[in-house]
Amino acid sequence: MTDKSRILLLLPTRTYRATDFLEAALKLDVEVVVASEEAATTADLSPRHTLVLDFSTPTVATQAILEFDDTYPLAAIVGVDDDTTLLATTASKALGLPHNPVASAKATRNKYLLRDTLAANGVSVPAYQRFSIYDDPIEIVDVGSPNPEGTETQVSFPCVIKPLSLSASRGVIRADTPAEFIEAFHRTTKLLHALQAAADVGGVSNPDALTHVSQYLLVEDYIPGIEVALEGILLAGELKTLALFDKPDPLEGPFFEETLYITPSRLSVDIQDALHNATAEAADALGLRHGPVHAELRYNNNGAHLIEIAARTIGGLCARTLRFGTGMSLEELVIRHAIGQPVEALQREQQAAGVMMIPVPEAGILGEVRGKAAAHHVDGIVEVNITIPIGGEVVPLPEGARYLGFIFARAETPAAVEAALREAHQQLEFVILPCRKGL
Repeated sequence: MTDKSRILLLLPTRTYRATDFLEAALKLDVEVVVASEEAATTADLSPRHTLVLDFSTPTVATQAILEFDDTYPLAAIVGVDDDTTLLATTASKALGLPHNPVASAKATRNKYLLRDTLAANGVSVPAYQRFSIYDDPIEIVDVGSPNPEGTETQVSFPCVIKPLSLSASRGVIRADTPAEFIEAFHRTTKLLHALQAAADVGGVSNPDALTHVSQYLLVEDYIPGIEVALEGILLAGELKTLALFDKPDPLEGPFFEETLYITPSRLSVDIQDALHNATAEAADALGLRHGPVHAELRYNNNGAHLIEIAARTIGGLCARTLRFGTGMSLEELVIRHAIGQPVEALQREQQAAGVMMIPVPEAGILGEVRGKAAAHHVDGIVEVNITIPIGGEVVPLPEGARYLGFIFARAETPAAVEAALREAHQQLEFVILPCRKGL
């Protein structure tokens, strides 16, 4: 350990999180090494502050980190999103730094493995099956012929089709009938075929890293109920809930486009406790013990149900809704924990806060954004951030991977936050032009 702690930040080139994590590290006066897949991201930094790594090959990348650590010892490794979770875990283990078990990290990155691991450890999960993208959905639902009881490929309705590792509801589709299942299956597998083809053209150094994910998808029973997101941190295996976000807009399908996140939750204390306990139970069953967790859950008459859990912080720019203590960011809290500073006593500020992830209304090219000034002037709005540049392609869910941007609000009550976000969104007008032929 040096006098000044040195951390390695794993920052994918397309992440939203770089600025916020770097500012948090600067505030804490820790030395930062930035690792990314491309040298261009960190070209302005000195060699001792940069690494170029292939996040899809954790074994090879870990060796490069070990060699770097021989010269510049690291106090912590922080992965900022899904693409870096496994490498952060593998490299931390190799360096003897606090970490989750590698098997636990793998389970959070694969929805089928997640369900398998939870079920094997006694956690209630919806009925689920894995199918190949080369399977015939007509045969899966046995259209046109009786489906014998006990057939392995039988599915019940309503169900949800999911890619194994994509995030932000990408490729996730609800089906209520065999006809909808066939259509949804084809749509999701088409997306996965396209992603695999793009990876092949892009020259991914380890194509097998994508094979398991791209060749399979998950089909599971649909869980009705209200949906929430829980942001937490594991302290030696104990879950500390940092924030519980309500999602006021119903997420019933056929697509699951998230829009509003509002905290603190307006749910009863008993329901909030049930959601915390369900997350803690899942984390324990997976073997997660250290660092941030982000969970998606539903609650209905049968209690709390885990949808997904990830060993990372909340995605996009949504962490900007959270402040702790006297104004500490979530990124600063995570880095503090990573370098061994206490965070047990930190609590989220009392003021309500929220974010709207601006949905993409139609596919095309973003030509103009109108009404930003009016949106900014809505009482309670603190930031309107359009993250797709003018001239950039926009693609709605379930194929799309990016929102148009983020609107942030703070107010005395969750209801006031929600009202401000909805009003600000109404002020915005997005001019979306058709894609030119050949694009």
